[in-house]
Amino acid sequence: MKAIRSIDDIREKVRSLKKEGSTVAFVPTMGALHEGHLSLFRLAQEHADEVVASIYVNPEQFAPDEDFEEYPRELENDLAKCEEEGIAAVFAPTDDIMYSGKQYLSIEIDELNEYMDGGSRPGFFEGILLVVNKLFNIIKPDFAVFGQKDIQQFRILQQMVKEFNHDVELIMGPIKRANDGLALSSRNKYLDDEQRKLAPGLYRSLQYVGKQISDGAKNVQLLLDHQKNELEAKGFKIDYFNLFSFEDMIPIEDPEAGSKYILAGAVYLGETRLIDNIIIEK
Repeated sequence: MKAIRSIDDIREKVRSLKKEGSTVAFVPTMGALHEGHLSLFRLAQEHADEVVASIYVNPEQFAPDEDFEEYPRELENDLAKCEEEGIAAVFAPTDDIMYSGKQYLSIEIDELNEYMDGGSRPGFFEGILLVVNKLFNIIKPDFAVFGQKDIQQFRILQQMVKEFNHDVELIMGPIKRANDGLALSSRNKYLDDEQRKLAPGLYRSLQYVGKQISDGAKNVQLLLDHQKNELEAKGFKIDYFNLFSFEDMIPIEDPEAGSKYILAGAVYLGETRLIDNIIIEK
């Protein structure tokens, strides 16, 4: 399999698929594909006749002090995996193609990015919305599949689709985990052996708090504070660890019956940032 580099060529490929009567699902990725990405490909195949993927490390979602240069890039291996999974086409543009010339326009977000990853990484979701908006306009898929691990991203993209009137149905795939519970991520490669042994502790803490909340625990903040202390004692540095509303992405202290929540955490082990979450429906 060869990567399609130009916008005109990927548009022509998708048009040809649709002329044949096929529905098209789109899975955008930043490459360094692992079983989590492959699970999204398979989910996409359940909803559409053909699947198109993109592989692009988007510079607009990285802050100057983040790991843009170090982010793993494994295009040849990724293309082989895409071929094995029966992907119809892979769009792998360069920065010059995605952001040609001076950029005069940008996207702003109100409220939905105030907490969680948006609170910790200013400009992060603006960069994601910018590139996904471009990719939707280029690919024009019938469906687009994203992972639950990046659940704030999914919620913000839901809003973008609604407000920008994109003609695409979003699908959220469940978090794919290693045998010990660690959410799969391309950045897991940064962990050394000792950190890798510790890393599943984040998910175990989320599981514990989630069960207590589902069983009717009243003092949620006490539960959260206790688990944060436990994680810090084990060597984790806490970015956030909290319960958030699904609709507004704001912290919640007293969950109500009939509502949907996200129990989410982001932590550091050394320089590696890990995120994870559990959806709770009361």
